[in-house]
Amino acid sequence: MPRPFEGIRVIDITHVLAGPFAAYQLALLGADVIKVERPGDGDQSRYSGPDKALNGLKMGTGYLNQGSNKRSITLDLKTADGQAVLKKLAEGADVLIENYRAGALATLGLGYDDLLKINPRLIYCSLTAWGQEGPRGQHTAYDQVIQGYSGVMSITGRPDTGPLRTGPQVLDFGTGTTAAFAISAALFQRVQTGEGQHIDGCLTDTAGILMSAQVTGYMRTGKELGPQTTDRGNASHSSYETKDGTLMVGASNTEQHARLWEALGKPEMGNKSYAYRAEHRDEEAAVLTEIFATRTAQEWEDFLQTRHVPAARVRTVAEAVHDPQVETRGMYHRHETVPGIDGAVTVPIAAFKFAKDGPRVDTPPPTLGANTDDVLKELGFSDTDIARFRETGAV
Repeated sequence: MPRPFEGIRVIDITHVLAGPFAAYQLALLGADVIKVERPGDGDQSRYSGPDKALNGLKMGTGYLNQGSNKRSITLDLKTADGQAVLKKLAEGADVLIENYRAGALATLGLGYDDLLKINPRLIYCSLTAWGQEGPRGQHTAYDQVIQGYSGVMSITGRPDTGPLRTGPQVLDFGTGTTAAFAISAALFQRVQTGEGQHIDGCLTDTAGILMSAQVTGYMRTGKELGPQTTDRGNASHSSYETKDGTLMVGASNTEQHARLWEALGKPEMGNKSYAYRAEHRDEEAAVLTEIFATRTAQEWEDFLQTRHVPAARVRTVAEAVHDPQVETRGMYHRHETVPGIDGAVTVPIAAFKFAKDGPRVDTPPPTLGANTDDVLKELGFSDTDIARFRETGAV
């Protein structure tokens, strides 16, 4: 059984994270992804990450984490030859993903309407900060800027910390995941209609969707939201300090609430309505605070989980990635060798598994422009053409 996107060609004209991650998800599922980068410097993500030596080699971990299974070519899209090569690529492509400022590629004759004339079946996915239209359509931003703009930061943190950005780039990865889903839907739609599609995705929309519960609550009640702390409205769905660290407890529904108090030897405090638990939150929390301080976080996790009460010790990233459960899931791939760098590199795969022929890593992230000549020859350009492109700086 082939993977879902084998035979699908994707042009990846994106940089940093959201766009490259969308293309990466398709590549894991078999798509032939051709990453188009600027000659000389390439994607900004090549210079990002904690390993400064890799950044200097244009192979930073910000690039490595979403560069596998792709081919890299360099094109200067501001040159006539670079534009001609991209149009040639678009003739036989199924998908194009770009995350330039809204309308920027159209000014170069490479917008959706331009390429639709060349390939009516092309699915053209545009990713921006605020969307293609509206009063902010021409503005630019990164993940943390939209976290501030959208309200995500205002509900992240605690009253004493003030607004905080989330640890991971949730809007970039969320937008990339959403874009991969939208492209998949458009490919399925094309099977039925024979026509391509223009997808308009943005970080702001992703922020709104990730805050769906909060937004619906606010729109209904009009009550301004504060920090959404680990206390989710009742005492049995909150965090507590133990002898050696923090424990997250998630006894949310009535059955879990009853099991929690039964396990703690206070069955009379369980089996209460949601309204009662909200009204008596402080007194429940006081009892739980005292009880949980008597053991370690791991002891409580083991104790509660064996009694089917949701609970987990708060772990560091280092602890989590080496946890036996995470290792069982096989969500990371270790490249023993990667062109252009020394040593192994571990990269993420996907947040799901297939029983058969699902997402997998086949090839390591390429160095900048490593596949330029091969791709150009596939498109029918001669050695003479390629030499001229290099001479003029088009590639």
